[in-house]
Amino acid sequence: MNTIHVAGGVGVADTAMASYDAALADANLHNYNLVAVSSVVPAEATVEAVSEAPDLGPAGNRLTVVEARRTVGPGDAVDFREGGRAGAEGAESKRAPRRRPDAVAGLGWATGPGPGLFYEVTGEDPEGVRDRIRAGLDSGADLRDWELPDRETRVETVAAEPDRYATAVVIAAYGESEPVL
Repeated sequence: MNTIHVAGGVGVADTAMASYDAALADANLHNYNLVAVSSVVPAEATVEAVSEAPDLGPAGNRLTVVEARRTVGPGDAVDFREGGRAGAEGAESKRAPRRRPDAVAGLGWATGPGPGLFYEVTGEDPEGVRDRIRAGLDSGADLRDWELPDRETRVETVAAEPDRYATAVVIAAYGESEPVL
């Protein structure tokens, strides 16, 4: 377990689970049983960003991961009002069109001479997600009093679609998979 691969993907489908599965397939991590851990990078590990994860073992194996995941669906549209109040004369004409939020998932990592950190964030705005990742890595390093000068970020965004689910994932996969049984 010397390399942690960071891969991301997006998927759109008719159900939330199917969109998640499609996003995992986009990252080449759909054939594993993912086991989430907190966000510490072991000192002996290297973190490598990849376009998609390499083969990490047989289908059905357990794979240790840190995951940022966001799914939006048909019911997630937001109705913004431009003045007026509900029930007021002409209120219908003062509503902005319903906006469907994007699904944004981001993962940042900070490493140095010893252990490092991952920090995962989700939201609707890629730049806001990046800002929160930077702040989270700063806070985590300060909390531990660790020097973590090497930092990277990966953010995936997928636009919502009417009547469908959209999922964005970024996953740090720790080493090779292991048998479940």
